[in-house]
Amino acid sequence: MNVKNNYIRSLLFGFCLIQLVACYNKEKSESNIFHYNEFNGISSLDPAFAKSQSTMWVAHQFYNTLVEIDSNLHIVASIAKSWDISEDRSVITFHLRDDVFFHDDVAFTNGKGRKLTAYDVEYSLFRIIDQETASPGAWIFNRKVDSIQPFKAIDDTTFQLKLLGPYLPILGIISMQYCSIVPKEAVEKYGINFRRHPVGTGPFKFIKWEEGQALIMQKNPNYFEKDSTGKRLPYLDGVNISFYDSKATEFLLFRQKQLDFINDIEASFKDEILTKQGTLRKDWKGKIVLQTNPYLNIEYLGIMVDSTNELVKNSPLKNRKIRQAINYGFDRRKMVLYLRNSLGTPAESGFVPMGLPSFDAAAVKGYHYDPAKAKQLLSEAGFQDGKGLPEIKLLTIAIYADMANFIAKQLEESGIKVQVEVVQKALLLTMTSSSTAAFFRGSWIADYPDAENYLSVFYSKNPAPPNYTRYKSSAFDLAFEKAITEDNDSVRYKLYQQADQIMMNDAPVVPLWYDKVVRLVQPDVLNFTPNAVNLLELRYARFK
Repeated sequence: MNVKNNYIRSLLFGFCLIQLVACYNKEKSESNIFHYNEFNGISSLDPAFAKSQSTMWVAHQFYNTLVEIDSNLHIVASIAKSWDISEDRSVITFHLRDDVFFHDDVAFTNGKGRKLTAYDVEYSLFRIIDQETASPGAWIFNRKVDSIQPFKAIDDTTFQLKLLGPYLPILGIISMQYCSIVPKEAVEKYGINFRRHPVGTGPFKFIKWEEGQALIMQKNPNYFEKDSTGKRLPYLDGVNISFYDSKATEFLLFRQKQLDFINDIEASFKDEILTKQGTLRKDWKGKIVLQTNPYLNIEYLGIMVDSTNELVKNSPLKNRKIRQAINYGFDRRKMVLYLRNSLGTPAESGFVPMGLPSFDAAAVKGYHYDPAKAKQLLSEAGFQDGKGLPEIKLLTIAIYADMANFIAKQLEESGIKVQVEVVQKALLLTMTSSSTAAFFRGSWIADYPDAENYLSVFYSKNPAPPNYTRYKSSAFDLAFEKAITEDNDSVRYKLYQQADQIMMNDAPVVPLWYDKVVRLVQPDVLNFTPNAVNLLELRYARFK
């Protein structure tokens, strides 16, 4: 009886939510507004804090960077129309467009947005590494840029970036949302409230943000980019974001056409919509559009390996053979097939995912399901059939609980007992950043399309983030350091693969799967295509 009452209450609650949203949003026929829901919420609109995908998505609408990544993963012009690299490859000189204006805002004289200059670029990049800003992205320039004058405006349209030495991935780094260009006037006027009052040069400008309720942005009529016919972008009049934290509610709203797309599909809905092979079931064909694309993201389990940490001193995970046994002890292929409906590729190579040019499954050997090998490693570690091996706690968040339980059940068959503990996402992030999580679920999304971005997660000189496992290996560091100064692509890729293999042998991580971008999109949405970094691209989106 209670189950029936709860079911009825859930249906009524869902119906009421739909009615509320229908009242709040205009009908699609009456507007040219793009609607989506941000399930994970947004903590800040300040690009210096664009650490999460949700924050990166909105930063991309409000701001621009010097360069950006195109759909083919190439670095292309944005605010910078061209750039030159010095002969010793330590200085990059950017030549800026002179037709880029900040959004109109009271921070400027007469409320009129002024022209962006190289001095804004200098200010914005210095702001990232300023300790007072406390940007989580400060690490991106660590041991890469000149320590005295890394960023310098030569004149209004010329900006210079000075490196400590050759560093090939730097163009990718400055394409990150952290490196969005902001005006000093707005940062100083709004102070700590700049986090909720963004002023940029992007295709959309800020209108209103009711935290946890809605974020509204409007077309920037002065945006500098145009399409091939000379029409000014964007085509949309605006973007409305809701913040329902229930995937069930999000899916209901999508079915009611109140949302224009959904990013990823909740596990409980996958079997209703998709076959095990990852295609739309026939009942949904023609009603929605399924978009998939290789995604530069790896899902993994991280293991703290810092021997000076108290958690590690008392953990069986300090033993490399135990870590390797975990890697061999569960079936990634079965997990992806049944729990992901084939939306992903089992991660049986290294940490660097499919989609990057340096990826080579033949060159980097990871782990596959081999319970006999797992038992052998346990025995070699002194735990025959798991006897005497303490229970290991795995921290995860709710949406990955089924994955964690699947892994735990299979590991138990090899003699490895794992207790799955579900915690809030914010808590898990805090624990991994403070090195207080011994075994945890994680993911790494590419900030830019270079294997360096993934391998930097294990560079011993990097803090947490990004080195959440506190991995340290002189052999790894040597291969990594050689790679990032090598300008011959084929040689650099081999060095990346060498570093990846060294780390995989030490097993500070348990790769799960190489991801795919998965979107459900309304049929009337055009020019809205996924990309390998899963950045929300709305400049060209339009409706039929």
